[in-house]
Amino acid sequence: MVYFLSDCHLGAGYIVDPRAQEKALAAWLDSIAADASALYLLGDIIDYWFEYRNVVPRGYTRFLGALARLADKGVEIVWLKGNHDIWMTDYLTSEIGCRIVDGLLDTHIAGRRFVMEHGDGVGRRPLAFRALRRIFRSSTARVLYAAIHPRWTVGFAHSWSRHSRKKGGYSGGAAATDNLQEWAVDFISAHGHVDYFIFGHLHHPEQRRLPDGALLTILGDSFRQMCYAAFDGENLTLSSIKAQ
Repeated sequence: MVYFLSDCHLGAGYIVDPRAQEKALAAWLDSIAADASALYLLGDIIDYWFEYRNVVPRGYTRFLGALARLADKGVEIVWLKGNHDIWMTDYLTSEIGCRIVDGLLDTHIAGRRFVMEHGDGVGRRPLAFRALRRIFRSSTARVLYAAIHPRWTVGFAHSWSRHSRKKGGYSGGAAATDNLQEWAVDFISAHGHVDYFIFGHLHHPEQRRLPDGALLTILGDSFRQMCYAAFDGENLTLSSIKAQ
């Protein structure tokens, strides 16, 4: 089995019971250890993550411990950066063995072609969003940000996240999914057949069959719906941790 998870936003100030959420996620990770061959984390797993040269954010012990247990059992863990955990570098690679991917991942699983991305880097985006995204990914911005003491940067980051959530976050509704579908159709035209497109970011779970037969999947979030997807070699299905 191959599993896909996104948008946990661990540590976000708007999550009602963050400890219960983390425990549920850690328990789910432990539950898939028996049959998982790989786990793909499609970004925004942690609401704010910034790695200094010798320091990483506090917290997330149960979740990261569960990831480590999976890795120790030989499960491949691939973490695609989102817009909230964009400033990951080598900590989880060296400590756990996570493979960190920045941007689009085009890969094959059990003979099927999967194209994955967090969801903020594909499709049509407003000019202001694209400009802000470019700034956040700038190496110069990272160096300047690292020079500010965490007592200010951590609070600022979480305040920004809460403000964004109050404004509706990144859900975008059906129009946002339409945008990803249009991008996926164009991708197939340019690069050939794809079996599965998987995205996070939009915080609502959905699956759509594209005209050529490809399946587009929006994973939803993992702090309200607690969604994930599973692939058994033949079918990709959406489910909920709460439903188990």
